[in-house]
Amino acid sequence: MKKAMMIVIGLIVATGVLQLFRPEKVPSTPAANLAGVPPEVNRILRTSCFDCHSSEVNLRWYDQLSPASFLVNKHVLEGRKAFNFSGWDSLPTPAQNNMLYYALNQALANEMPLPSYTMVHGSASLSAEDKALLKQYIFSRTPRKTTDTTQLHVADKQYEAFVNGTLQATGKVKPAPNEIAYIPDYRNWKMMSTTDRFDNGTVRMIYANDIAVKAIEEHHTKEWPDGAVFAKAAWKEQVNADGSVTAGAFWQVEFMIKDAGKYAQTAGWGWARWRGDDLKPYGANAAFTQECVSCHQPMKGNDYVFTKPLNLFRALQQKR
Repeated sequence: MKKAMMIVIGLIVATGVLQLFRPEKVPSTPAANLAGVPPEVNRILRTSCFDCHSSEVNLRWYDQLSPASFLVNKHVLEGRKAFNFSGWDSLPTPAQNNMLYYALNQALANEMPLPSYTMVHGSASLSAEDKALLKQYIFSRTPRKTTDTTQLHVADKQYEAFVNGTLQATGKVKPAPNEIAYIPDYRNWKMMSTTDRFDNGTVRMIYANDIAVKAIEEHHTKEWPDGAVFAKAAWKEQVNADGSVTAGAFWQVEFMIKDAGKYAQTAGWGWARWRGDDLKPYGANAAFTQECVSCHQPMKGNDYVFTKPLNLFRALQQKR
């Protein structure tokens, strides 16, 4: 009993000493509700997101105790850097939709709010009803309309040309402003995943080169190896009469090329993008890459890669 009492006293003293060491206080200013967003959606975002993704910090007494306070401050600063709802009014509608799209996908993947956060902040947990409401609202911001029959026919012919390799005049494609050359063979790589960007009306097919595929097969995707390359081909979505969504007009293709040394100034990745049938390089100058890094900043902990590989490779191996 005496030994247990000494341990308790020791813990109390140690906790008291730790309170002498505190992180610099994170600035906090009131954050307004998102303009044009329904009250019930604002409630969900404010309860589950605003503590780390707005200018307003609602610290509980236990959040301010060291050493937990250091971790809380780190989460807040990283969360604000990823995206900050307090800048909502200054964003154009497409950027607002993109922010909501990202938040929804993180929520549906149960990656946000952080499990370590909801463990001690139970009110921030998102219920199935909350997620359904968010999804319904975001869909309502980008309603899908049935594509005109003529456009469907043109898009189908264009996609056939893409599959056959005759869509683009690859021999005349100019390099990106940062001197990265176009890679015409990407459509022969293995498809890594697909995404439906309903927030901006595009569907995307993500391809991986052999080095990236090997990393996926060996489960080395937390930090991708040098030489791994992803190609993301984006198509304007077309909505068929039966409501199904398929690839419409070709929109763009963008590449992520991993080389931690060569591209150290851009998060270890080389970024490049070409738009339209004529594959016009994107960006006025090499500084366009900062736009890419900023967009992918929320995935810093996943080596800046949004896409999660589909479990296709395991299935293919089982069939061999």
